[in-house]
Amino acid sequence: MQYPTFALEYELLKRYHVIAGVDEVGRGCLAGPVVACMAVITSENDYLPSLVRDSKTLSFRQRETVSQQLAVLLSDYAIGMASAEEIDRLGIRKATHLAMLRAYWQLTVQPEIVLMDGESATIPIFSKTFQYNYGDLLHYSIAAASILAKVWRDQYMIALEEQVPGYGFDKHKGYGTKLHYESLSRLGISNIHRKTFIH
Repeated sequence: MQYPTFALEYELLKRYHVIAGVDEVGRGCLAGPVVACMAVITSENDYLPSLVRDSKTLSFRQRETVSQQLAVLLSDYAIGMASAEEIDRLGIRKATHLAMLRAYWQLTVQPEIVLMDGESATIPIFSKTFQYNYGDLLHYSIAAASILAKVWRDQYMIALEEQVPGYGFDKHKGYGTKLHYESLSRLGISNIHRKTFIH
């Protein structure tokens, strides 16, 4: 299993005072928002070696535990989201960028450089942006952002099951599972489903 390291962040901290990793979750879901997180690092004190890796490789309990530790340890972090309606209107790519910008705007510590996972695209407001394929597998700050975003979105989807019951959002979190498709056949499309993803 690939574990992210702090090596890139360590080198960047020699040149920059504030760096941030950003990642998003929920791009491929049938329902709910796309959620982005920015995790800010200003020193080696922000480094939590154990269990920080790609959020998909952690269990629910592990993600919960690590996210709580990161929330205390990181210099700053923020969550941004774009709704299902915005995804339908803008398209998933632009909606993802919007979620990232909303996370950025909520930060109290502004990064000088932003590290992104994959082809997240250049966002003009970020003066220096570096994109890395499999960034959440390789680089600590992106992996930390991935975990925080995943935990936040999972909690959001669990809460949605209480507001829009019967779809099983607390179980599949909006992804296209057999249970989800069965509930769609039975109940139809709700107002939190992405119409362009289903039709």
